[in-house]
Amino acid sequence: MAGEKGFRKTLWVIFFLAPSLVGLLVFMIGPILSSFGLAFSSWDPLLPATFTFIGLENFVNLFADPNFWAALGHTFAYLLGFMPLVFVTGLGSALLLNRKLKGQKFFRAAFFMPVISAWVAVALLWAWIFNPEYGLVNFLLGLIGIQGPTWLFDPDWAMLAIIITSVWKDTGYHMTIYLSGLQNIPDEYYEAAAMDGANAWDRLRYITLPMLSPTIFFALIISLISSFQVFDQVWIMTGGGPAGATSTVVEQIVNSAFRYNKMGYAAALSWVLFLLVFVATVIQSRLQKRWVYE
Repeated sequence: MAGEKGFRKTLWVIFFLAPSLVGLLVFMIGPILSSFGLAFSSWDPLLPATFTFIGLENFVNLFADPNFWAALGHTFAYLLGFMPLVFVTGLGSALLLNRKLKGQKFFRAAFFMPVISAWVAVALLWAWIFNPEYGLVNFLLGLIGIQGPTWLFDPDWAMLAIIITSVWKDTGYHMTIYLSGLQNIPDEYYEAAAMDGANAWDRLRYITLPMLSPTIFFALIISLISSFQVFDQVWIMTGGGPAGATSTVVEQIVNSAFRYNKMGYAAALSWVLFLLVFVATVIQSRLQKRWVYE
């Protein structure tokens, strides 16, 4: 193949790329185009003959649906709670474990263990921890004389419990990202700052954070996308309850598609979610010029 030129070389390239291209077409591009068509249609998968084109009706019904707006509000509440907390815990643990500590490798592995744990196991574990009667959280609160809330059974506390669970699971992932960025900062900068009399806060503010800003930006994009797609912990821990207090956009998509058999409506929800993620990512990318240092 190295000596081939022109059309024959192109054929060989197509031949070797064909398996990947076919997989991309069948499992990625095909479903995306199908979902776009479904968004403008009405279709019950149990009654295939009911497939009909209805134009923008799904989108009109969606924006008039109070359940959608409630789910969108809950999704943003999760986002606003999760992103700052996972940033603080991820960066804090990375700064701590970037130092020379006894048992450093063990602690790094321990922090990362929740990341590779299945969401089903993690959600069930934390559902027990937040149990109002015999859960660990209320037990510890009781030791200091505080009557703990009912957590997953209380509309005012259920989302906070889900946020705490998510932060616990994802801290190790963000810690790993920040560790990789911290290890790329030359030690000479810190040595020069120490010689100039800079304290730990000054080194963090004027060296670590600016040098780490590209890594922080990447981590924020990842956490933003995952926040919009929150589902597993909600589905297992609360099922969207109590009284719909933790319903999210993805949970609405799953219910519409597989519980109510409204595939067209679910596809419309999916495309609205895609547009939300796209717009939020673009805005974040534009704002990065103000604080990300190259």
